[in-house]
Amino acid sequence: MDNKVSRKTFRHRLGEMVSALREDIITGRRPPGDYLPSELTLAEQFSLSKNSVRQGLEQLVGESLIEKVPRVGNRVRDPNEAGTITVRFGYYASMLHETNLQEMLEGFYKLHPHIRVQMVPIYYSGFLETVPEYFENGLLDAVTINTYNYQHCLDGGRERIFEPMEENKELYPFLTRAFRRSGGELLVQPFVASPVVLCYNKEHFEERGVPEPDSSWTWDDLLLHSAALRDGRERYGFHFHLLSGNRWPIFLLQSGTSFRRDPGDPTSGLDVGDSRLWDGLELGRRLHYDPGTLPAFLSETDSDTESLFLQQKVSMMMTTYYSLNSLKGAGFRYDLAPLPSHRAAKTLLLSIGLAVNKASKAKDAAMALVRYLLSYDVQLGIRRGTLTIPSHKKAAEWQGKEAMYRPPHFHMYRDIVPTFAHIADLGLPLKELERMRNELKLYWSNMESREQAIERLRTAFGREPG
Repeated sequence: MDNKVSRKTFRHRLGEMVSALREDIITGRRPPGDYLPSELTLAEQFSLSKNSVRQGLEQLVGESLIEKVPRVGNRVRDPNEAGTITVRFGYYASMLHETNLQEMLEGFYKLHPHIRVQMVPIYYSGFLETVPEYFENGLLDAVTINTYNYQHCLDGGRERIFEPMEENKELYPFLTRAFRRSGGELLVQPFVASPVVLCYNKEHFEERGVPEPDSSWTWDDLLLHSAALRDGRERYGFHFHLLSGNRWPIFLLQSGTSFRRDPGDPTSGLDVGDSRLWDGLELGRRLHYDPGTLPAFLSETDSDTESLFLQQKVSMMMTTYYSLNSLKGAGFRYDLAPLPSHRAAKTLLLSIGLAVNKASKAKDAAMALVRYLLSYDVQLGIRRGTLTIPSHKKAAEWQGKEAMYRPPHFHMYRDIVPTFAHIADLGLPLKELERMRNELKLYWSNMESREQAIERLRTAFGREPG
């Protein structure tokens, strides 16, 4: 086991050195004619042996980015003279551990030695304010984009910046719906995905003799068993972050609510008095305050919930396959189940896709990168090396010897496809949905009644009682 860890660490450090030097050369931080630091300096900087450093430098020689000058050192070459094309790729930082993204690129360079990828970290928040500007100014050629950010682009009329794509028949077809424009044109290729699911500690259930959750569970079942799983102040039965944009809308979807304005009256407001809407909102509040649920102040983000679950402070949580990657070091057995149901069995499907800048000067190279990341071998690497669901159907459903603990019901997502919904199904622009969440904080805090909340929402969203 120690040797395996050592080899993995070695590969990571070597890849880190090669990627850092490559990016410095391509971006001009190390201009043509400059010499790289000595092999001894690089060995100390990246905690490698001199032989390993030489191995990495040989790779850069093969890419025509440096040349060896006998008895002098390693001199930087002009990337343009070597015919190198640079693709500036914006990526969510979380994808480095959710998909092993950095390691994937090493294989890309072997297939396309004339293309270099400059990694540019981007953030979920502020995507609409930054990425379109980066695209228009030629600062990004390709980008990872989740369904929320894509919906924001649609709501703001910014989807025109994306190059249309041809549908890839090897990918799960249910993943493409969220990445189409209103006319049906596909603008983003799905890369990885996850529904929101229930994750539970199998050992806690066995200890208390509680039946494990299945697709028949309602939220009332969850509350009943959550109480049985609680262990005084040491452990609670259930936890979730209510204000998360990937959590509270699920109660609206399960209630059957859809916000549809009158298309013939652009001044019409939202009907916020629908009893189904408030049944869903009340369910969220009831779960929030149930004695079996961990107090809300211990969680500010979804990741806090996963951390509490990892510490075995809670027995069940709402989570995603992406977040399961944070449980790789768990010292206990856990499993997955569909979310409990309310009026309907529904859950949010969260996808991250790959988009190309329509105005990119390196469009063909960016498309080559997208095709590579969607190839069977790369997607199989995601399936085998992470707990994230790849978009490639054959790769996702691969069966073989596992390299890590995988929940027994990992492939459960295939059985609950009919329950998948998108945030767009609510029929409300995301900015208004976020505004509604903020308006509901007093109601969820038990500081106002349903009637008071309805009145305030009617005023806020421009519809008088009637």
